[in-house]
This record gives sequence, C-alpha cells and structure tokens, in this order.
Amino acid sequence: MTETTTGRTTTERHTALYDRHAELGASFTDFGGWQMPLKYGSELAEHRAVRETAGLFDLSHMGEVWATGPGAGAFLDYALVGKLSAIAVGKAKYSLICAEDGGIIDDLIVYRVAENDFLVVPNAGNALTVAAELEDRLAAFSASSDAGKVALRNASDETSLVAVQGPNAEAIVLAVVRAQDAEAVTGLKYYAAVEVEVELEQGTIPVLLARTGYTGEDGFELFVGNDSAAALWDALKAAGEGHGLIPCGLAARDSLRLEAGMPLYGNELSRERSPFAAGLGGVVALKSKEGDFVGRSALEAKKASGEGTTSGQRLVGLKGLGRRAARGHYPILKDGAQVGEVTSGQPSPTLGYPVALAYVDVELSAPGTKLDADLRGKAEPFEVVELPFYKRQK
Repeated sequence: MTETTTGRTTTERHTALYDRHAELGASFTDFGGWQMPLKYGSELAEHRAVRETAGLFDLSHMGEVWATGPGAGAFLDYALVGKLSAIAVGKAKYSLICAEDGGIIDDLIVYRVAENDFLVVPNAGNALTVAAELEDRLAAFSASSDAGKVALRNASDETSLVAVQGPNAEAIVLAVVRAQDAEAVTGLKYYAAVEVEVELEQGTIPVLLARTGYTGEDGFELFVGNDSAAALWDALKAAGEGHGLIPCGLAARDSLRLEAGMPLYGNELSRERSPFAAGLGGVVALKSKEGDFVGRSALEAKKASGEGTTSGQRLVGLKGLGRRAARGHYPILKDGAQVGEVTSGQPSPTLGYPVALAYVDVELSAPGTKLDADLRGKAEPFEVVELPFYKRQK
C-alpha cells in the first residue's frame, strides 16, 4: 500500500527497487497490483541486450513461500502436481498448483534449499492466492497424514528478486560474489540453486543464487532481503558496465519468453485450461507419485479422455508466413472457420518474423499445419511449428 498526499491509501505496490527504476527514467506499468518498469528506453534494445550481452531485471513482485519441516516434501507432493519430494538438495523443479477440477491455479518453481527446506516461487499476480491455497492444503494434509511437521511462511513482502540474463550473465555474477564462491557459480547447473555471499561496500550479504530464468538465455536469479536489494542492484549494474549489461523491463521479458516458447499465466495458463491442453502433461506425476494429491482424480480423467492429445485443444507455436503479427485473443481459422485463439503474439526481434502461441483443435496441432489468424477481418497465414521458436547456442 502507498499513501497519497491526501492521506488516502491505494493498492499500488512498489518493490524495494522502485526508486532505482524511477531514477533511470523507466516507464511503469501495473502488473498484479505492482508498479513495475515496462521499459527504460528502447524495448528492442533491451531484448537484444539479453540475447547478445546481458540484461538486469527486477522480479521482486514474484512470491516466495517457504515450506519447512520433516514433512515438507510429502506436503508439497500433496499440494502440487509434481513429485517434489524427489528433488535433490540444491536443485529446482518446475511445477503446477491445480484446482480439484484440474484447472491450473498457477505455475511455479520449487527449490529444495536444504533437506527440509523448500522455497516455492509463484507468479506475482497469484502470490497471495497460492499462499492461501497452500495454507488450506496444509490443514487438509496435516489432518490426514503423519508425514511429519510442516510450517509455511510467506516471505514475499520481505524478499527481493533480481535477475541477470544473457550470455555474459555468469561473468557479471562472478564479479560480485566472494572469490571463494566462484566455483559454486561456475559449477551451478540449470534449475539449481546455491547460497553464496555477495561483496558490497557495506560488507558481504547472503544471497540465494539460482540458475533459472524466463528468457531462453543462460542467467541467474538472486534472492535477497529487501534492505539489501538496492545495493545488490547497484553492484550488478556496475559489474555489468564492461559486459554490455543494461536494465530491462517487462516488455523485453515478455518478448524474450515468447521467443523461448514459455507460457505466461493469464495468457497460456488459466483455471480454464488443464496441464494436458497446455502441453505440460509431463509435469503431472500420475505414475511416479503414490497417494492422492489435489486434482488427481480430475487429471486422471482428463488424461484418459485424451485431452490435449486426441480431443479438445492444444497449445501450439505459430510462425507467421507474412509480415503482420497476431495478438492475444485473435481468432485462428482453418478454411474460414474458427478453430482456435491466439494467447500471445508479436513480431520476433531475434528471428525477424511474427510468432504466436495459440490454442487450436488437436487435429490441427501437428507441425507443418497451415492456419490463418483473423487480423481484424483479414486472414494472415501462419504455420504450426515446434517450440521453442528460439533456442540459444550452448
């Protein structure tokens, strides 16, 4: 909440880095109630920096919920669709939290920081919803299980998250961590996390360093307390000056994740869609996980019905064969009849042609299928292609 000059409060929220963004001349946008930088100058330049050098992002609007205790792994197995108890210490797993009917409440990442300590990171707009859902599910789990004590702590309001993404990300992070932590950085695998210390002018601070991201590039996310966020941002920005790093906003983040074929909640993922329709059936541990979990019965029925494979619709990638881009909610046509709808779409700065994600009837979801997008009354040709659109060279 923020207070206005009239003494009234608003629901507008600011991260601990808001002043840094304002000083840099950022254009702000509302995202889940947060005032977040949309761009600082050219969103195209920010996009290209991440693909070619490095970009610096404020992701502090994301949620952070800790599940701790001897029964934390078993609880998350019950609360989420994946087998989270199988995560090795220091590793991470992408998962979903679904409703009883199989609809997606949110997609999230779970880090196993220690044997009994798990960090659940939901999306910004769903952070409060996910935290409340986990509390409700813990009550049901505790009443029916003797797996051990579990405690939940929503640390979202006290935690900042800064990301460095791009080919030069590792070099930039190495420049700010202690020398004795360098091997931990270089040896960190994708979807893994390690605790390191960053050297700042006022001394060292502990940081949870994760090698994850949402851009299709190599990169790191750094979890830190709000009181150290500005100093961490400044240190990374200074370290990146010789590596082509520039601050990047949500506009570049969106175009980058679209090129990488990564879904966005509220666009590709929603309560109305199941994991199978979204192409995320592999995330649902129906075979590898014993016992019940929230949504299991509905998800078993959806899989048995062939949802997303032989029936209903499926999320696909579309490559534009013309020059005009399809946008969210534009109809997808086959021989003039609507067979789907675009969820995200824009010109690809990296590839040089329009790309889109869309739900289409499963019989039209095979790569190579020619479809049209209804661009305000004019049919524009597209072709179904394998995802991701863009894949970095390792």
